[in-house]
Amino acid sequence: MRVHPAPRKRTIAVQRCAAAGAVGGKKLRRLPHIFAKVLELPFAADADVSVEEDAAALRFVAVAVDGFSPAGARAHTVEIHPGVTKVVVRDLSVGDSDADDGAAAFELDRWRFRLPPCTRPAMATATYAEGELIVTVPKGAGPDDGDGDGAAVLGGAGAGTGSVLLLV
Repeated sequence: MRVHPAPRKRTIAVQRCAAAGAVGGKKLRRLPHIFAKVLELPFAADADVSVEEDAAALRFVAVAVDGFSPAGARAHTVEIHPGVTKVVVRDLSVGDSDADDGAAAFELDRWRFRLPPCTRPAMATATYAEGELIVTVPKGAGPDDGDGDGAAVLGGAGAGTGSVLLLV
């Protein structure tokens, strides 16, 4: 007859503590996620925003409850860190004051969307008309996003067929 060693109660208790939120064990910290490209709209995080995607662009449509000025809106591209880009939409009546920029940078209750790698945030546009804010972020590989040889694969009907656009 073979006798198996009894399981150690300590390992089972540690596993249960870790699964139950670390009661008495080491607490796990949640680290912030950093994405390469993010769109930030001047609305609360729970705002209703319609996201439409086609082969050429991502389009975000939101009803502006508070409203923008008749001057409209503008999309600003901000490079937070090399390789990390954020598109911020601002009201044109506010202007380009840097004093408002510092307070807005720490605003946590903002509507944010992680942009896919194929988007070009530097070419994003924002328009405000008839109570709706429309932000368009075009897709497509740029010359600096490709292999470095100046060639970019087309994102339209020729995608996947080996079509190449050569920029000279």
